[in-house]
Amino acid sequence: MWVRFETYHDVTYFTPESRAATDALGCKGGWMGYFGMRAAPLGAVPPEIVTATFYNFHPTRVARAIPDAWEVASPEEFLTTRLSGVDSALRRMLPPEVLDSAELAEAAVLLRSAAERAPIAGRVLTAANAALPWPAEPHLVLWQAATRLRESRGDGHVAALVAAGLDPCETLVLFGADHGLTAEYLQVARGWSPDEWAAACGRLVDRGLLTAGGALTPEGAALRGWVEQKTDEGAEIPWQGIGSEATARAAELLTPIALRIAEANEAMRVNPLGLASAQELSRLADRAG
Repeated sequence: MWVRFETYHDVTYFTPESRAATDALGCKGGWMGYFGMRAAPLGAVPPEIVTATFYNFHPTRVARAIPDAWEVASPEEFLTTRLSGVDSALRRMLPPEVLDSAELAEAAVLLRSAAERAPIAGRVLTAANAALPWPAEPHLVLWQAATRLRESRGDGHVAALVAAGLDPCETLVLFGADHGLTAEYLQVARGWSPDEWAAACGRLVDRGLLTAGGALTPEGAALRGWVEQKTDEGAEIPWQGIGSEATARAAELLTPIALRIAEANEAMRVNPLGLASAQELSRLADRAG
């Protein structure tokens, strides 16, 4: 389910429409737009809160955008802007016969039902997004539900990382080793310096989680597996709430929509999320079918 709703949610930040909307708001660069839109449900919080809840960004990367973003626009204005960017992006990538279809409307109902069952205890970004009013249009209801579900999964993932004793930079090192993402790419994506990265690698080597050459050890692979297992267990709660039949129907409805977005959204080509490409989504759909 994650790869389906994450693909739909991902248009929030990584589309030309999103960037144009935050540029028009007055943001200085894409990162200010990203942090402002994603943190807006929390209110005008300081950079320490954003760093804590987003987890794997370097504190200085956050501090270059927050709190200056709140001088550019209020959190309420950022929320309006992100919804406007999402609407424009989805209208470009999904034709009218999809946007206005009974299938998309049904998917919106199912995902909203799941999202409203996502627990909020200990999940700050989930709770903040749960407090927002629902949009009227089905394609935006579907987006907001996807956003609540992805932030719920993300909050649970952070809890698992904390329990595993992995700090933000160590988390990225292990993730990159597991998914074949280069250190240079992840450092740029999240703001960590080569020296900080090397220090994190050293700590992981000392723990027996990483080889001196940068590969996962069996212990490192096991810990990565444990984190993902715990994340998935927490993320299953909304789907258990709506039941297996409704979950299977949601997957069936979301698959062609996610495929269209994956093919149209250039941000899907390279990303630090481990998000599936259009080809991988096609194989997923084939297996499900």
